[in-house]
Amino acid sequence: MKIKLQQIAHARSGDKGAHSNAGLLFTSPEIYAWAKTNLTSQLIKNHFKSIAKGDIIRYEMDNLLALNFILGDSLGGGGSESLINDAQGKTHGQALLLLEVDFPDELLQFVKEN
Repeated sequence: MKIKLQQIAHARSGDKGAHSNAGLLFTSPEIYAWAKTNLTSQLIKNHFKSIAKGDIIRYEMDNLLALNFILGDSLGGGGSESLINDAQGKTHGQALLLLEVDFPDELLQFVKEN
């Protein structure tokens, strides 16, 4: 079944220089285990292909049931430095929550209703 990440996670994001981060906090240990296997750096790179020009680095935070993605070169020179692109990393978490993923039926009991 296809779902959006907003149905299984909360997000927090920000920016630092030319990079931004988007963190996802999952609603259950079962969903977090699924996310660690399925939400790869490459998947996130594909989702942000028009924004992130650099590498995507993923950090796992098992004690928080969270994944944090560093979106390399995603702010067009920096949130406060770019005159052409007034990019702000704080929006990237919300954009990540819109990502549609294939989600297993056996975990649907943990999915939030819209």
